[in-house]
Order: sequence, then C-alpha cells, then structure tokens
Amino acid sequence: MAAVPTAHNAAKEGEIAKTVLLPGDPLRAKFIADTYLEDVTCFNTVRNMLGFTGTYHGKRVSVMGSGMGMPSIGIYSYELYHFYQVDRIIRIGSAGGISDKVKLRDLVIGMGASTNSNYAAQYNLPGTFAPLADYGLLRRAVEAAEAAGIPVAVGNILSSDVFYHADKTFNDRWKEMGVLCVEMEAAALYLNAAYAGKQALCMLTISDHLYTGEALPAEERQTSFHDMMRVALELA
Repeated sequence: MAAVPTAHNAAKEGEIAKTVLLPGDPLRAKFIADTYLEDVTCFNTVRNMLGFTGTYHGKRVSVMGSGMGMPSIGIYSYELYHFYQVDRIIRIGSAGGISDKVKLRDLVIGMGASTNSNYAAQYNLPGTFAPLADYGLLRRAVEAAEAAGIPVAVGNILSSDVFYHADKTFNDRWKEMGVLCVEMEAAALYLNAAYAGKQALCMLTISDHLYTGEALPAEERQTSFHDMMRVALELA
C-alpha cells in the first residue's frame, strides 16, 4: 500500500470500506452518513471534502465527496483505488437532462460516459477509449431499482469539462446522438477504474432539464435524492 494519509485524504489504513459512494457534494456525503449509516466515523475533513465510514444493513460502506469536475474526482478516485485498496466506487450525482426520455428527479445510470475531456490522453492509447461502467454493478443496480419499483433509464451520458459552454449548439448535437444527460465526472471515474482494474458505476438524478428549463433548488439536490441513495447502498 502507498503511504497514507495523502495530501487530500486524512484516512489511515483500514478506515475506508471496499465500497465507496462518491457524491460530488460533500454535504450530500454527510447527509447520507447521517440518514442511512450506523456506527459512523468521519475519516476525512481535509479541504472540507467530508468522508465517512459506517454500516448499512450490516454491510460496511464509505461515503465521501469528490468535488466538481474530472480533475477533482480523478484525484480522489485514483487515491481510493490505488492507495486505500477500494474495490468499487459508485458515483451518485446530479445531472442536467438532455433527452426527452428523462424528466426532473428521474434516476439515470451511465452505461457509457461520452466526454469532451482530454483526461484519457495520459494513457497514450492508439485510439479512442470508451469509458464504460462495470457491468456487474450496473446489472445489480438495475435489479435493485426494479425490486424497489424505481424507474431507471440506462444509457449513454455526457461528462463535460464545461458547465457554461460558449457554443450554444453543444447540447443539441449530443442530444441527436441519444445522450440522456450531462454531468462532469463519470468519464474520469470510469477511466481510473479501467486503469486500476477496479469497478465503477455512475448513478444520477436529473436535477434540471436543459430543454424544459425545470430545475431543483440547491438544498433539494443535497437532501432529496433518496431513490438513488437507496439503490447505491444496496450495492455495498
């Protein structure tokens, strides 16, 4: 094991579970720990990127913020996989709806993560790599959602480096290709998982829709995504 703690994570060896839920917002991580976990300990407060470990129905699980964007989740997921020996990371985040097939509060699972990011360039691959979810986690997530009566859309999502895009036709062209929604982290997580030989899955709740103009307030984004949280916790 590499030396821990790291510059970004104060956890000591053994303080993080093999399964980590990774919301972007550290306050969402705290909400999950307070609401769903028992016997909770806080393993990280560095940069206010809160991290907690506890149990859910007797299973040990950790939850930690990842921050916004691929550089941020790239750091945290890399360290979790390589330094803390985490086996699986489940991103639980918010997304902007693109497809007419999704609406506000819908649960979406990213089977693949298209991207405009240059994150994969570091691997010097002789072609274009397709960042994909772990199929085992994806299948279990769909089964858990169906068992709970929670509708879920599975397909291609977009991980964008840009939130306020200068090209106003940007989303239109992704929509034409059947992309369900846009977020900012999944592609880097899937690439890190592939490089580490580990498991990753991105689950998203539609917090706003880019074509209808509907949007949830910030507080509800932190605390109301219960369907997504419960499905993710079942994968621990």
